[in-house]
Amino acid sequence: MSESGAFAHLQALQRIADENGGNRASPSPGFAASVDYVVGALRRAGYDVETPNYVAQEHGGGRVMLPNVIAQTRTGDPGRVVVIGAHLDSVKNGPGIVDNGSGVATLLEIADRLGASPPVRNAVRFAFFGSEETGLEGSTGYVESLSTDDRRKIMLYLNVDMVASPNGGYMVQGGVGHDESASGPPGSATVGRVLADQLATTGVKAEITEFVGDDESPFVEAGIPSGGAENGDSAVKSQEQARNWGGQAGQVFDRCFHAACDRLDNVNRVVLDHYLHAIAGTVAHFATLNEELSE
Repeated sequence: MSESGAFAHLQALQRIADENGGNRASPSPGFAASVDYVVGALRRAGYDVETPNYVAQEHGGGRVMLPNVIAQTRTGDPGRVVVIGAHLDSVKNGPGIVDNGSGVATLLEIADRLGASPPVRNAVRFAFFGSEETGLEGSTGYVESLSTDDRRKIMLYLNVDMVASPNGGYMVQGGVGHDESASGPPGSATVGRVLADQLATTGVKAEITEFVGDDESPFVEAGIPSGGAENGDSAVKSQEQARNWGGQAGQVFDRCFHAACDRLDNVNRVVLDHYLHAIAGTVAHFATLNEELSE
């Protein structure tokens, strides 16, 4: 894995935003260009790419059809699919390089290094969703479009949303919470634990937290075991978190969250590197898993 490889994708997303009014919101020319970029990157890595449509609300109240981007390995059991996803859109206020260019870049780097025909036991599917910032429309539309049989083929879903915040921490979602919407269905604790273990191999100790309603939500509602990687947004970093992870206590994790300054110079490349390797390790773990997910 290469953090510099992921950063090159972030540079491309920044150029796209700069050339399209400063954002990559969906629907917008910046989002359309982002879709084209991701499709091209995946095809260059050897993948067959699909762009299934979903229904989104336009800013004026009408409806429009927009694409998600989906690519799956040719190898691995198609009846046991590991799905990893990130949202491709930004808010209208800025280019969204951390939120969520960092997730998109992580998936693209993993997809490139894995290749379209890796020696895996279970198939790996990469999903880039639109319209997360306007109500999870892309991920919801995608899950709702799947047949009952296709949903059952998904072993787990791993969501990657913000993994390069300047004052970031190391948070993992899955298996914690008072109800299933917060903790995920049975098996989610295993997903979260593996990601936390993989972060530990990079030298950082993860904090396991509840889901907060990102693109994992429709998967959770469909009963699919889920996990998440998320490094903090507008919340304030505590003294204990600063001791464990470094950074500034009493300051927000990302001062540019949903703002115009969420640009390349907002990226914490150390945090990105830790998450990149840990998420890749998590995908590798489940892609080669023989048994069923435990609770």
